[in-house]
Amino acid sequence: QVQLVESGGGLVQAGGSLRLACVASGRTFGIYAMGWFRQAPGKEREFVAAISRGAGTTTYADSVKGRFTISRDNAKNAVYLQMNSLKPEDTAEYYCAAAAGPITAVTTRNPDYWGQGTQVAVSS
Repeated sequence: QVQLVESGGGLVQAGGSLRLACVASGRTFGIYAMGWFRQAPGKEREFVAAISRGAGTTTYADSVKGRFTISRDNAKNAVYLQMNSLKPEDTAEYYCAAAAGPITAVTTRNPDYWGQGTQVAVSS
């Protein structure tokens, strides 16, 4: 069992930055590909970014490419999402997710574990 706890959300003006963090419990963090998803009010949850187990591969949704950066620190059981040049359309609840296996385990199937979410609000 893996528990994921997100932090770092908040209210920011358009053009600003936030850094989300997700810390995982357990000793097997390194076997999980990690991802960030988001869900805006009235919309379905959507993929944002993912990173492979060894951090050698990352992938992003087109809507955040060039503005967001995902990274991980396996020694700290943590994954991060640096969000720059934020736009009002980035407003959503952001969720951390873990999937055992390669990065495609996050992007092509429902991840094994989800965090509770952290709210990001971007004002215009």
